Amino acid sequence: MKRILASAITLALCCAALASTAHASPLPAGWTCTPALCGAPEGKPIVEKLLPPPEVPAPITRHYPAKVIVNLEAREVVGTLADGVKYDFYTFNGTVPGPMIRVRVGDTVEIRLKNAHSDHMPHNIDLHAVMGTGGGAANSIVIPGHEGAFEFKALHAGFFVYHCAMAPAAVHIANGMYGAIMVEPADGLPKVDKEFYVMQGEFYTQGAYMQPGLQALDMTKLLDEQPTYVVFNGAVGSLTGDHALHAEEGQTVRFFFANGGPNLTSSFHMIGGIWNTVWPWGGSNEDHNVQTISVPPGGAVIADTRLVVPGTFMLVDHAAVRMFNKGALGQLVVSGPEQPTLYRALWNRPFPPAGAMPAAASSTH
Repeated sequence: MKRILASAITLALCCAALASTAHASPLPAGWTCTPALCGAPEGKPIVEKLLPPPEVPAPITRHYPAKVIVNLEAREVVGTLADGVKYDFYTFNGTVPGPMIRVRVGDTVEIRLKNAHSDHMPHNIDLHAVMGTGGGAANSIVIPGHEGAFEFKALHAGFFVYHCAMAPAAVHIANGMYGAIMVEPADGLPKVDKEFYVMQGEFYTQGAYMQPGLQALDMTKLLDEQPTYVVFNGAVGSLTGDHALHAEEGQTVRFFFANGGPNLTSSFHMIGGIWNTVWPWGGSNEDHNVQTISVPPGGAVIADTRLVVPGTFMLVDHAAVRMFNKGALGQLVVSGPEQPTLYRALWNRPFPPAGAMPAAASSTH
């Protein structure tokens, strides 16, 4: 009975939010209910174009709220965790992380979730951008071969995590079932030259690090918070070598970085670079000239950097064991001419040991 009552209350609030602003505000007292935030969607519904990571949907240029339809599918797939290492991933749309969703504050967002016929487990979705019971999880539980849908009003601008919340939620997340949603502010974000989408996650395998073959989840490691792998975008090497990210000197690059977890806090850092502008926690406040960003499980950050010299810049979790021994390593390859006034090598040479006689000075006579 309580669940039915809670669903009815949620539905009533949702209907109120979609009503004309001529009616009473659906927002709590003290909030400003502007037409851009509370107004009904304008124009035809938009079907969100979802891209595989590290690709990012294009920035939003419209200046009105719309109805946005997001089509997601829970898929259990065997994929590559590292060279020679396979894993049975739980995914949204077949990738780890799931695709980044991009909407605008004030949009009405319809989430449609299917569970593939080939799956074995029930799944759902909890979006941290949702103001509603379970972030949508309670209304999106789907067994294999079924589909469900709910909608919400995007009331808060920011960068948010989404994930499967089926019990035990830690298992579904540890198997890779997470992603992120960007709710742009009404005036959008500052323009940049390139954008990338990266999420950190942990995998708890029964085999040791880099042990070949199909690996299964180790519940003891998961409960002890001792991951075998800590990786970016679902695999060791997902952002290195042939999969490295690329940009050009002089460009400003934005990272939408989030931490799927389920357990460890990330210390996101770019070796040889500075984050010029950071939106900590994925929220509205700005910080500047930041070296390392703390991102908790289920948290996110937006970080911009201006690239002033060429080179290969390493993206890492600065907990050093994770970057060198568990896989949390990526590469940003920056092309362009050398800038010796900004950075240059001077020398690398032997020097005499302590107590050695100095070389005789040369005579000018």
